[in-house]
Amino acid sequence: MTRSHRPPGIRAVDVIVVGAGHAGLAVSRCLTERAIEHIVLERGEVANAWRHERWDSLRLLTPNWQSRLPGHRYGGTDPDGFMTMPEVVAFIDRYARRFQMPVQRQTHVTSVRADAGGYRVVSDRGEWWCAAIVLASGAGNRPAIPALRSELPASVASVSPMGYRNPDRLEPGGVLIVGASASGVQLADEIARSGRNVWLAVGEHIRLPRTYRGVDIQRWMHVLGVLDDRYDAVDDIVRARRVPSPQLVGTPEKSSLDLNALQDRGVQLVGRLVGIAGGKAQFSGSLRNHCAMADLKMTRLLERIDAHIAHSESPAAGGDPRPAATRVDTSPRLGLDLAAIRTVVWATGFRPDYSWLDVPVLDAKGRIRHDGGVVVDAPGMYAMGLPFMRRRKSSFIHGAEDDARDVVSHLAGYLDQFSGRSVAASRRSAFRAP
Repeated sequence: MTRSHRPPGIRAVDVIVVGAGHAGLAVSRCLTERAIEHIVLERGEVANAWRHERWDSLRLLTPNWQSRLPGHRYGGTDPDGFMTMPEVVAFIDRYARRFQMPVQRQTHVTSVRADAGGYRVVSDRGEWWCAAIVLASGAGNRPAIPALRSELPASVASVSPMGYRNPDRLEPGGVLIVGASASGVQLADEIARSGRNVWLAVGEHIRLPRTYRGVDIQRWMHVLGVLDDRYDAVDDIVRARRVPSPQLVGTPEKSSLDLNALQDRGVQLVGRLVGIAGGKAQFSGSLRNHCAMADLKMTRLLERIDAHIAHSESPAAGGDPRPAATRVDTSPRLGLDLAAIRTVVWATGFRPDYSWLDVPVLDAKGRIRHDGGVVVDAPGMYAMGLPFMRRRKSSFIHGAEDDARDVVSHLAGYLDQFSGRSVAASRRSAFRAP
């Protein structure tokens, strides 16, 4: 590719990928398949977030058979099991080594800005110019903790799921967990099992059983095509991208984890946390409504599964009953004296960190404005790994393959237009696939 417009004195490359997690590596493999020159800049190690920002007992929510990336599949002996974090790291690390991906580790990007028809990327290990760039640094680099945290008494510690490791590291005493999506319910279960008193503040959530009619729920969603729903075929993509992660846990026992199971464990449910004043936490009165809505949405999915089975030539043999409705007290408590609490765990989601991105492509909430991964108003800039970016499965490991192929296809067309000739064709004679 011609680089007659690049600034002198800095290294030049066709494409830079920021981030060597599963999404960035999927893009790297697709670029290599098209013989497009690129490098991957990683602030730490390959799979850095999986290595250093997850709690000790965490397993994938998706079964092993779904773990795949371009040219790479789970090859173990337990396809219906769930990988531990060390296993996830090993899976991704093997991928990078297998295809000898051009990852430059320990390279912290400090600035990306438009320059000379492309982008100038500044890091603590030098500068590059590229014609196109893929932002694969993750959608959850920072915990999204509400401002009311500042109202907590000094005696109450705060921790996010990124900082939590196990119950032994918490202060002795009661724990309030704010948020009842996947992280919140898993931590509530683990901390309650340690013998502590646990309160769980519940807002909007997605309830799913681990198995239904003898089959894992992820298998059913795969069969029904739910996970392949496209971003341009839903009524409200903005709303769809804000849907919480489902209340699922991956365990060897393949057990379901919902609010009823947590109450059986001794966890006390309260409504959404709305304020802290006078040493007391205040909760909304919407707990019953949130639980009823989650039950309704789950029932609709299970009815869809039943309809599929009824019209299938090979109905599932399992007989899992429909989960019981969520139990909610007639008058849920609206307040809690924080004298009973020593730690608040903020399972309130995450937000991206684009503080290094000096291009006006962020909305008012700091999220990238994009159309299926093609960044708006920034030609040659792309995103990867965002929630429902191109498909409902986009943020999962198994969602990266289809998204990466789509994004790289668009990127390759952009480079062809940029250079006036095919980048892939200009290198094909020298390219040898690993």
